[in-house]
Amino acid sequence: MAYDEAMKAYDEGEVPIGAVVVCENKIIARCHNQTEMLHDVTAHAEMLAITAAENYINGKYLDKCTLYVTLEPCVMCAGALSWSQIGSIVYACSDEKRGYSQFSGNILHPKTVVRSGVLEEICRNLLLEFFREKRKL
Repeated sequence: MAYDEAMKAYDEGEVPIGAVVVCENKIIARCHNQTEMLHDVTAHAEMLAITAAENYINGKYLDKCTLYVTLEPCVMCAGALSWSQIGSIVYACSDEKRGYSQFSGNILHPKTVVRSGVLEEICRNLLLEFFREKRKL
């Protein structure tokens, strides 16, 4: 589902990153990057998904939720995820330039469980194709 959201972003000319929040086996948020459309550098898929999920549960803590995202969250998103106390994060591919793990210290909430590498190749290829096309212009 997060990959489907990334494809929506790709089709809209946004960096193809998608995010889905699941709580008690139910999808409560589906989002993709909208930084270009909203003219907002904070409109990352994860940030939009956090807000949508918190609105859905009518609370600010997502400790019983899992975020599925196609790229490792950046420092901004990791900080917001920490404040939300997200229960777990599953991301497809690492971000060697801007991923939160590139910075010292653990930004995430201490109880957050992280898993990476799920659908890594297909998500990485989508990002690579997007930037190849952008550089041709």
